[in-house]
Amino acid sequence: MYDAIVVGARCAGSPTAMLLARKGYKVLLLDKARFPSDTLSVHYIHQAGVASLKRWGLLERVAATNCPPSTWQRIDFGPFALAGAAPPIDGVADAYAPRRTVLDHILVEEAVAAGAELRERFTVKELVFEDGRVAGVRGSAAGGEVVTERARIVIGADGLHSSVARMAQAPAYHEHPTLTCAYYAYWSGVPLPSTELYLRPERSIIAGATNDGQVMVIIYWPRAMFHEVRSDIEGHFMQALELAPEFAERLRDGQRVERFRGTGDLPNFYRKPHGPGWALVGDAGYHKDPITAQGITDAFRDADLLANAIDDGFSGRQPLAGALSFYEQRRNEATMPIYEMTCQFASLQPPPPEQQQLLGALLHSQEHTNRFIGLLAGTVPIPEFFSPENVGRIFEAAHAGAAV
Repeated sequence: MYDAIVVGARCAGSPTAMLLARKGYKVLLLDKARFPSDTLSVHYIHQAGVASLKRWGLLERVAATNCPPSTWQRIDFGPFALAGAAPPIDGVADAYAPRRTVLDHILVEEAVAAGAELRERFTVKELVFEDGRVAGVRGSAAGGEVVTERARIVIGADGLHSSVARMAQAPAYHEHPTLTCAYYAYWSGVPLPSTELYLRPERSIIAGATNDGQVMVIIYWPRAMFHEVRSDIEGHFMQALELAPEFAERLRDGQRVERFRGTGDLPNFYRKPHGPGWALVGDAGYHKDPITAQGITDAFRDADLLANAIDDGFSGRQPLAGALSFYEQRRNEATMPIYEMTCQFASLQPPPPEQQQLLGALLHSQEHTNRFIGLLAGTVPIPEFFSPENVGRIFEAAHAGAAV
């Protein structure tokens, strides 16, 4: 009998298992994959997520993997570009974009080091229900017999198409339709002084440095173009790059080192992340378009929130149902502003006129530009930045700069 069974051992599941094991709970961690292994995913960790790694004592391991830190970010809107560094959070000024083969392996190892039991290549076939609540899982390792394992709580950290969410019948809410499709690949020999975003009508191009001197480049198109893009991925990719000619030239001087990978399956939704005997964390409970690269950062934060909620319930500090409800409330409060901003970015349309005026005003103030960069980095609250008081300060700074 386990205290918790965590289904899915990547960037939501392994930290959740690690944190629960560090609190002294008996944890079983399951995954269909064997580690290290890759997965279809962007892999940018914003400063708020890096702060989680630092708090857990894992940042040095990630920083030592030959993945360069990224402090400076450039967002090119076409008519103008903003460049800056997000204000630090908890002493963290850098973002990182480690390959998932690297990051997920570190997270799995740390979960095991904390005391979690890991079973790789294990497929959960069904949840075990007793007296109307989830009481465990039934499944098997590759080529093995079906086994049943019981726990006080089963946690679905198994991604967008979570089998735990499906079998627990977790309802979805606050849904937006799929807005984009995306393809990415890796290049070597491409100089990249900062993380670069090129926002164009019906296209978005993002480039970030990752391990071993490589650069990941991902392009987004409207979802309606998915089948067209898929019919000639490289042709559409190179055509889209011409919307950023200087960057396209740098990329042509480099060498693509891996095949293109992508998807048109990028829905936007929240799921109720808990019920009798079960909980959800990461993309299993809340998924949004990856265009703002929030997935790993969100997974880290929610792993902390969920582990603390389960500990509150198991220790008797408050009823478990109430603690999990509070987890959902805190998750939603933390994510709703960036969720809406992400859907706006994913529309692949120019910002509304009033927002364009605000963005133009930022050109006159590096401080306010840095704070705008901090919206995506998770170091500046979105409601605070767009408050009437702060907007007023931005325009005042712009007028003062223009008068000089």
